[in-house]
Amino acid sequence: MTYWEAVILAIIQGLTEFLPISSSAHLILPSQLLGFPDQGLAFDVAVHVGTLLAVLLYFRQELQPLTKAFFHSFVTRRLDDDARLAWGVIIGTIPAGLIGLLANDFIEANLRSTQVIAITTLIFAPLLYWGYRVAVKHTQSEYSLTLPKALLIGLAQSLALIPGTSRSGVTMTAGFFLGLSPTAAARFSFLLSIPVITLAGGLKTYELMSSAHFVDWGHIAIGVIASAITAYLTIRFFMAFLQRVGMTPFVIYRILLGLVLLAM
Repeated sequence: MTYWEAVILAIIQGLTEFLPISSSAHLILPSQLLGFPDQGLAFDVAVHVGTLLAVLLYFRQELQPLTKAFFHSFVTRRLDDDARLAWGVIIGTIPAGLIGLLANDFIEANLRSTQVIAITTLIFAPLLYWGYRVAVKHTQSEYSLTLPKALLIGLAQSLALIPGTSRSGVTMTAGFFLGLSPTAAARFSFLLSIPVITLAGGLKTYELMSSAHFVDWGHIAIGVIASAITAYLTIRFFMAFLQRVGMTPFVIYRILLGLVLLAM
């Protein structure tokens, strides 16, 4: 992989990790259309670190009170709004974590085809649109989310283990249907990404340390920096875009992308 290819792949990862358009669908396109080589395990770790840094930076003001309230709840055994949201993020992570550990080998062996990604990209497009149309009538923030609803969003997140579903897309859709406003559903989806990306990056790091993969530190640096900058700007853009325009352009894009992948 050349440095130019590394930059392109890192930007794609940074863009698609948080937009509701499926990162797995887009990472297929460079290899299929441009003949890019597989990005490799070390580079996977790098872009995960980059996107994690981006979301931590974006939510830096919220994370400190959430973390403090989470640990304080062990002492008080009571949940204020911050503690409830923090516990909601933890509880919402459990389904994807457990199912990912149990089904990862099956998914890797059977569900990473272009056809599967195309079909899931198409299936979840109208659900995303429907959910958004429901959510525009809602005013509830992410701090109003109950723990059972957080678990339901977590169960929806586990569907994103199927390539093409889009983790951010399916969690936002679930949030829309469970009473959150569009902005609140997006913010909870991004908060929910923090433990998920951490777990995924940790797993890939363990796999890397357990193997004999060559590590090109130049590619690693490019992956971290380019994906972090792109992901941070993407989150900022998406939050503003969601308030002004809505989900329709992403729905249309998913449909067009799914049709292109089917044609391929």
